[in-house]
Amino acid sequence: MRVALGVEYDGSHYCGWQRQKHDPQTVQENLEAALSKVANHPVQVICAGRTDTGVHGVGQVVHFDTESERSEKGWIFGCNTNLPDSISVRWAQPVGEDFHARFSAISRAYRYVIYNHPVRPALGMHHLTWNYRPLDVDLMQQAANILVGEHDFSSFQAQGCQAKSPIRTIHHIKLYRRGRLIIMDIQANAFLQHMVRNIAGVLMAIGCGKEPLAWMTEVLNHRNRTLGGVTAPPYGLFFMRVGYPEQYAIPSPEPDVPFMPLQ
Repeated sequence: MRVALGVEYDGSHYCGWQRQKHDPQTVQENLEAALSKVANHPVQVICAGRTDTGVHGVGQVVHFDTESERSEKGWIFGCNTNLPDSISVRWAQPVGEDFHARFSAISRAYRYVIYNHPVRPALGMHHLTWNYRPLDVDLMQQAANILVGEHDFSSFQAQGCQAKSPIRTIHHIKLYRRGRLIIMDIQANAFLQHMVRNIAGVLMAIGCGKEPLAWMTEVLNHRNRTLGGVTAPPYGLFFMRVGYPEQYAIPSPEPDVPFMPLQ
């Protein structure tokens, strides 16, 4: 049978999602080890989207195949008993063989959280990015709107990105301020490696006045990563949710984490 899981994790101390030959400190490695104990056989999982070192997951979705029969609660609590506190299986459900955590997805959403204040905070530094320069959120929103729709995002992908095509469709980018926090919610059909962090870097450069609004169009049209500015840190980045066709009935994450409700 095929089982889907919803996984939440604090990526602060992991070398990203993907299993690595010489480093056991990945989310995938820990999850597969826990699942293998519960299933009583080796388990490999397929995820909806890989996340980099230091990036957090709220609504990660994975699937795996197994011959073991366990209840939904058995998978959830069995896994969590064998997982570190920084990783939690939030739900489990059987799915059909036509479900694929990655290829069945029709959208993915990320959140980037900026602490905008002259003085750095002592708390939450692994869960937000500090920017001491005053940021104009309205100007950042104007710049973000330029990216909505289907574009070639070569200027916003990591130089080592292995995607076959740089064409992606951004459904929306919403920026709003809540006290000292600036939150960016972004949804697209899919993302390139470092794409969200590179977008955040350009938006912060424009928001603080270092670059003009027109720079966003220039960066997009250059289609050259070397002209795309600084990659923002990973600390404030959260993989929020994955969208699937309704036929799969995949649950959405709780709407109250982290920091602000999903928009």
